[in-house]
Amino acid sequence: MFIGLSNQKLLLEILWFNWSDIKNPNAGGAEVFTHEVMRRLVTKRHHVTLFSAEFPKGLQKEEIDGVNIIRQGSRYSVYGRARKYYMRHRNDYNYIVDEINTKPFLTPRFVRHKPILALIHQLAREFWIYETHFPLNLIGYYYLERKWLSYYKDVLTATVSNSSKEDLEQIGFKKILLVPQGLSVLPLSEVPNKQPEPTIVFLGRLKKVKLPHHAIEAFCIIKKEIPNAKMWVIGDGYMLKKLRNSKIEDIIFHGHVSNELKYQMLSKAHLVLAPAVREGWGLVVTESNAMGTPVIAYNVPGLRDSVKHGETGILVKDNSPESLANAALSLLNDPTLLRKYSVNALEFSRQFNWDNTADIFDRTINTN
Repeated sequence: MFIGLSNQKLLLEILWFNWSDIKNPNAGGAEVFTHEVMRRLVTKRHHVTLFSAEFPKGLQKEEIDGVNIIRQGSRYSVYGRARKYYMRHRNDYNYIVDEINTKPFLTPRFVRHKPILALIHQLAREFWIYETHFPLNLIGYYYLERKWLSYYKDVLTATVSNSSKEDLEQIGFKKILLVPQGLSVLPLSEVPNKQPEPTIVFLGRLKKVKLPHHAIEAFCIIKKEIPNAKMWVIGDGYMLKKLRNSKIEDIIFHGHVSNELKYQMLSKAHLVLAPAVREGWGLVVTESNAMGTPVIAYNVPGLRDSVKHGETGILVKDNSPESLANAALSLLNDPTLLRKYSVNALEFSRQFNWDNTADIFDRTINTN
């Protein structure tokens, strides 16, 4: 039930649907965003329950940072389980957040007389082609996503970048809330000392849509001109074994690392390479910038929002390993320019704060 306060603010019982939670081995930037916002809503005295999928060794019920987490179903069956859970417990909640990651929970079809806030970081689009098999890839790309999202066109929908906002507008969404990305680490006070050798990083899930092999191909080109260059690949995923088997000289595959080690490595690197099919925003970019490290990225939705071209990094023209390499070499061969980009990147990162993001969610759910 709603709890009234003297200042008219409403404390809510929020049910948040997302296929994954922060402890899921497949969690990424979207799950970081979700958890950082949810735990701050708890500090504002809202009650938040996250319904997500099970994973090996994960508890079916758990509390993390004050957020109640319920895990039921697999990556694919969680959607049906979520609907059944809601129908049994609908009187326990008065606000619904429906987070859409490729397949939505379709809450507009079964939630009645309660406000819904949809959260979509990015449209799937090319994800269907890269991550699913024929014929599902074509069905998803040309039909399913548009059909599913058609149920949300009149639902207030939060998204994290102008690119995603424009994509939603193109398919008819009418009520779009642009919310800023946050940052889980305090930006450094100044650009730190870097590795003695030019060091390149790829950070992210090792899956096809992230194009880690493009970053590795770019490094091989860089190494032909700068023989002592090094590369660190940080992240886990189904491509890790195959990439490791390539045994390219001076590339170290670190797999999943702690946040502490991740930030330490980012601070020591000279550049981060971020090829991808598309992103919602590209949290990797902001985290790298906070460690005083510029990013060379493909000019795709999300990355063109998080990288300020010609200031904090470079958006390459034709989204190829060759262009990644050439852009990286233009900075590695010009220490003064690289230093300028590093300083700009660090300064740009200072504007991102999860408290600001959560404040917008708080104001929204109290007026929606």
